[in-house]
Parts: sequence; structure tokens; C-alpha cells
Amino acid sequence: MKTFIWLLLISTLFISEAAIAASVDGTDNAEEKYGYFLDKNHKTARIPFELHSNLILVYARINDVDSLRFILDTGVSSIIITDPHILKPDKLRLTRKVNLSGAGEGKSVAAHVAIDNRFAMGRLRANHQNIVVIEQDFLRLSEYVGVPVHGIFGYDIFNNFVVTIDFSRRELLLTQNGNYKYKPSKGDKHPIVIEDTKPFTDAVTLFADGREKPIRVLIDTGAGHALLLNNTPKETYRLPEKVIRAQLGRGLNGVINGNLARVDRMKLGRFELDNIVASFPDSTGFSAKMGANVERQGNIGCELLRRFKVTMNYHEGYMVLKPVRSRMREKFEHDMSGMEIRAEGSDLHSYFVNHVQEKSPASLAGLVEGDQLLYIDDHAAAELNVSEIYKLMQRGDGRNVDLLVKRNGNIFFTRITLRRMI
Repeated sequence: MKTFIWLLLISTLFISEAAIAASVDGTDNAEEKYGYFLDKNHKTARIPFELHSNLILVYARINDVDSLRFILDTGVSSIIITDPHILKPDKLRLTRKVNLSGAGEGKSVAAHVAIDNRFAMGRLRANHQNIVVIEQDFLRLSEYVGVPVHGIFGYDIFNNFVVTIDFSRRELLLTQNGNYKYKPSKGDKHPIVIEDTKPFTDAVTLFADGREKPIRVLIDTGAGHALLLNNTPKETYRLPEKVIRAQLGRGLNGVINGNLARVDRMKLGRFELDNIVASFPDSTGFSAKMGANVERQGNIGCELLRRFKVTMNYHEGYMVLKPVRSRMREKFEHDMSGMEIRAEGSDLHSYFVNHVQEKSPASLAGLVEGDQLLYIDDHAAAELNVSEIYKLMQRGDGRNVDLLVKRNGNIFFTRITLRRMI
């Protein structure tokens, strides 16, 4: 059983200024390469990644600042720095101010455009790049993912290379456009459409509401869930009988509330997946932010995508899916404790309860927001990461989890009896 943890709808991003594209300001050495390329004319590059909370994190460098972690998001149109403290403002060429709008129930976020930056990731290089620097770290991604996260990027990588995401090896394979040759042994080939820098597919068929219906979905590596379904003026989904209210996650403009429920069955190409945990966001924090011209009924995230080896070929308009047999047999599960945690401290290994669902196992165990988790069964909480903690909270219906908790300076034991709530 793998983790369904935190929904990050970062790819639903709109910038109220003109498109922020890479530009050159001033004169430079004419021999210097522009845009995105692979060092020493390599045709391919292999780049390791980490998977935390079902999100793909890669190390990158901007200018002279190394070891930055970025979330790889298929649809983010610009390099976005979410933690402004990691770059020195006096070293950046800041120009205009922009407002960023996206998913979430809050207001737009102020940011600045910094021009003429260098970006590197393994053998990949990019010169003269504009980046967007958010004024404050509103997203607090590090707290929810449990490791330092400094920014988000994606579209330029997928647009300049054919990108293969190998979830089993935790590795990206970048291939120069024109050098990737598809063959059936690599998996099933499905058309995709790129609209507003985002990849969409019509290869999904949903079996719900007593009907079989093809739907258009966004392929969203910036989301940790399996499936999201959103109501549109043309399509409304009736909620299943059994649902739970939940904070589905955080978007660029704050918390996304909604419902979680199970969808009986869906097909992705020829592959059928059953009993899927799906998110149904409230329209105020999601559909209302998408814009009238967005034609999609939902998105699929990494909890589903990680069951495949995924290749995205934006230039030729297709993706390739090769199933990982062992993962195709895994059940879709959700947290069985009813609590959400956040990581704090300089090493992000101090864990606090951030939210407790009413009448959930965590609520019945007496946990409240602000409690610090010291021990989980026989594991010191500080020795675990966020994904490992949530995995312990998915061990099975009826299983007990013993906790040592600190509240207001007092330490006490409690026990959560896990329950499958959906």
C-alpha cells in the first residue's frame, strides 16, 4: 500500500502579466548557448530524483546556489522560486512585479520576475532564463512534503526534451527532441494535447454514476493524488454515497477543501484500475479558478502515474505508458488516521498535528492541532520522514498505532485504531 498524502495543485497557475518567457538583456558572448541544452552535446541525460509524498523532487542549481530541490510539474510555465530566502535579492536582476493566481480559496500572490539567470540540473543547462520569485513562502511546501523544497518547474524541461519518468529507478531520462524513437516494447502510445503549457489526454474512461464516459484529464506530476474530478458547466459529477470532507491540499492561493470518495473503476488506455480514491474539490477553490476556456474534467496525479513508466513527448504529441506489474496490483488507499501532519525545525524532523478530522480515529484518540508526535510505535518520529509516517497510518483497517505525544510541555501516550474511512 502506497501513500496518498497531499494534493498540490501547482500546475493550475495563471500569471496576470504577459507570459514570462526566457529573454536576453544586454550583450553576451555570441558563442554562449541560449535556452535549454545538454552539456557537451550529449543526446541523453539521466537525472536521479526523490519521491516524497508522491511528488517528484530533483536537485538543481540557479546561478551559484546549489542543492536546490524543485518539484517537477508537467504544467508549470515558468521556474518559480517558492522559498525566496535561498536566493540573495541583491544578486538577482529583479524587474516587474506580477500577481500569481491558481487553485485555493485565497487571493493572488505577489511575485517578482528576475531576468537573465543560469539554471542547471545534472547535465542539463539553461542560460538567460527568467524566473519568478514569490515574495513570501505562502505555500510552505517543505513543511508538508517533509524535506526542503525551494521551487517548482516543469514545462521548459518537457518542451525541450522527451522526458521518461522511471518511478522504479527514481530516474528521469531526458532525450533530445528528434532522437527518441518509439517502439511498442516501450509501452502503449496515447495522444496528448498541449494547451496553455499543460498536457491533456482523452485516454481516460470513467465508470461512475452508472455510466461509462470518456473524459479529458490533465496529466499532473505536481499532484500527489490518483484522480481528481471537477464539476464544469458541461459536466457535473454526483458524489458517491460514502464520502469524507477533507482538506485536499494547498494550491498557490491557499487551502483546497472538498470531498474524498471512491470511484468504482476507470480505464487509462487499455488498463483498468478499480476502487480508486478520488478528490472532488469545492468549486470555490478549484473550478472557479480554472477559467471559462479550460476544457477538462479532472486530472491524474502521481499516485496513479507511479504505477507506470511514463514518457512524455510534447513535440510529437503523445505519451507512452508501460505498466509496472507489481504496482498495478497495489490497492489505492488513503490515510486511516484522520490527521494531517506538518514538519518543522531546521531539519524538518519535528512533526506536529496540523489538522484532525472530526470523528476520525485521531480525534477519538484525543489528538488535537498542535500536538507534537515524539514516537510512533517503536519508531522515534525524528527518524522518519513524512511519507513513512503516513505509510504507518495506512497499515490496515483495525490496526493499532501507539503514539507518544507532547502537548503544552506535557507528555502522554495514546493509541489510534486505524479505520478505513472511505
